[in-house]
Amino acid sequence: MYIYKEAMKKKVEDTSSVFSTVKEIIEKVRSGGDKALSEYNVKFGGAYSESFRVSDLEIENACSSISKELREAIELAAKNIKNFAEIQASSLHSVESTETSSGVFLGHKVIPVDSCCCYVPGGSYPLFSSALMLVIPAKVAGVPRVCAAVPPMQGSTLPHPATIAALRIAGADEIYAVGGAQAIAAFAYGTESIQPVAMIVGPGNKYVTEAKRQVYGQVGIDFIAGPSEVLIIADADSRVDIVAADLLAQSEHDLDAIGILVTTSLELAKNVEKEIERQLLELDTADVASVSWKNNGQIIIVDSLEEAAEIANDHAPEHLEINISNPDSIEPLLRNYGSLFIGEGAAEVFGDYVAGTNHTLPTSGAARYTGGVSVMTFLKICTFQRITAVGIKELAHTADIMARNEGLSAHAMAATLRLKK
Repeated sequence: MYIYKEAMKKKVEDTSSVFSTVKEIIEKVRSGGDKALSEYNVKFGGAYSESFRVSDLEIENACSSISKELREAIELAAKNIKNFAEIQASSLHSVESTETSSGVFLGHKVIPVDSCCCYVPGGSYPLFSSALMLVIPAKVAGVPRVCAAVPPMQGSTLPHPATIAALRIAGADEIYAVGGAQAIAAFAYGTESIQPVAMIVGPGNKYVTEAKRQVYGQVGIDFIAGPSEVLIIADADSRVDIVAADLLAQSEHDLDAIGILVTTSLELAKNVEKEIERQLLELDTADVASVSWKNNGQIIIVDSLEEAAEIANDHAPEHLEINISNPDSIEPLLRNYGSLFIGEGAAEVFGDYVAGTNHTLPTSGAARYTGGVSVMTFLKICTFQRITAVGIKELAHTADIMARNEGLSAHAMAATLRLKK
């Protein structure tokens, strides 16, 4: 293995200022409620408003303001996402009360969380696809109250109409025009107009990410997200233009996005690098994509596809593409990824928008221990037990021994008392 193109070494970022800024925002929202939210909305580019919830009339206006073409595209994507979410949900079953030993009946129930907030970033573009990816699995899971928080547009009290429309199509119960760390604080602790939730999911900038970290425990979260990333495994038979396009599709997200090519072919590596330069001339987002590729892009040459698989497992990328002539040959070797794209036809962009799998995925190596957002994110597996008199005789003596040896005499008594009528 050797590095054909190396990413620039990043300076270790001092996160203390982000931590303290977010801590202050959370404390102000906890103490100041809606007034603090209004002040932050204005401070970060929105317009002053005393009400954050998007009304039914505003939702209808947003839905009617987008083009028929866009609405139909959103509806098709929503249909595919919902279909796959329902397939996932059907794979989860409660375990009915089962006698596991004499008189001992155990089982579990699959229970949705009571409420959630889906944080949909605003940023430079309306990310209405994220609205679908977050709200739909929560609704399919059966969450009774699904809220959405979206930053208002610059100089406005409302989010982008396409995002509002997507949230309506996805089935959000409540939509709020509030973003940033202040939105995370509001849904974690509540304000006069926003009831707190049990879980907060969705991506965001470093302040949103830090806010989720700080409120974790008060609420559940999906995971801590870092820069978006793709790793592509390619060989001599891979199409140069497609590999280059997929790397640039990742690079245009933002200046921190990461694109990595791992290939067995030096010739392909050289040609992809040239093709990236050619395609950049055609991109409206070249100002971002070119910097991201220059600073964060990597090309790694390996001796075998097995070696490529091990590199992929070490990186545990958010998106992993197997763009080789026989992708099934190494698919069983791959363990760590947010979502896997098998074969030339499986473009990451399809997963981002319309195929049906979720695009809210673990980054920064988190795929080593977690998957992406799905129906399962919003479900709890809660066990139960029912123990008869026969079961008490079966368990009490063992529980008594274990409790006394741990020095917990009340535990021991709670077990042995049940032997007495």
